[in-house]
Amino acid sequence: MSTAISQRSSLLLPAFSLCKRELTRFLRQRNRIIGAFATPIVFWLLIGAGMGRSFSAPGAGGAGGYMEYFFPGSVVMILLFTSIFSTISIIEDRREGFLQGVLVAPVPRGAIVLGKVLGGTVLAVGQGLLFLLLGLTVGIQFTFFSFLLTLLVMTLVSFALTALGFCIAWRMSSTQGFHAIMNLFLMPMWLLSGALFPPSGAIGGLKWVMLANPLTYGLAALRRTLYWTNPASVASLPGLGVSLLVTIAFAAIMYMLASRICATRVSADLQ
Repeated sequence: MSTAISQRSSLLLPAFSLCKRELTRFLRQRNRIIGAFATPIVFWLLIGAGMGRSFSAPGAGGAGGYMEYFFPGSVVMILLFTSIFSTISIIEDRREGFLQGVLVAPVPRGAIVLGKVLGGTVLAVGQGLLFLLLGLTVGIQFTFFSFLLTLLVMTLVSFALTALGFCIAWRMSSTQGFHAIMNLFLMPMWLLSGALFPPSGAIGGLKWVMLANPLTYGLAALRRTLYWTNPASVASLPGLGVSLLVTIAFAAIMYMLASRICATRVSADLQ
């Protein structure tokens, strides 16, 4: 019994310490706060206003039109930007020597992964919740239960994306390379999640790519929780149960992969 408690504390205490460090670092960098929060707002306003008159999305629901349809996609954009960019600190910590000090400390590698992932998750969910307040301007309504479900979905999506960012950043030795991967892989992942247009409106091949994208189900789950009081408007999307299962599986696989990568030596350790 005492051994189990000791092992649990040896994992959680370093993890929470790293998580706290990520939060402190973020709050001290105001440019990151502004960039991560303002960019999705600009995208939402410009794309929503610019495409609203020329695009009629099935499942938009409500009087908000395309602005309302694009709103959940903007929430996921905040989660993506904050989660992924929070893992850039891994590259910076390695360059500054902090990560090497953590790696030689007598703490489990799993604590490093858990601390970094939890830190990015908390940051992403916090900013996503602030943006949710704007949903009231486009007719989205919440109940207490739907709000809790929305919070759960946002947490799962943020956890999965932060773990994915960890997997990419751990092998990187430069932030330039990380940004290249972001533009080549992660942004298309968001674009093909149904954020801009529903899978039902895509051509055959692209539709299957969107259905194979795990972020599609995270966004579908978010839409279903946001439209909890109006389920008919999202009837064409995957069910909430299926979407949650896929998102949980995505988060679990990314976390296990991150833990496996963290336990091995990579070329960036030698640079």
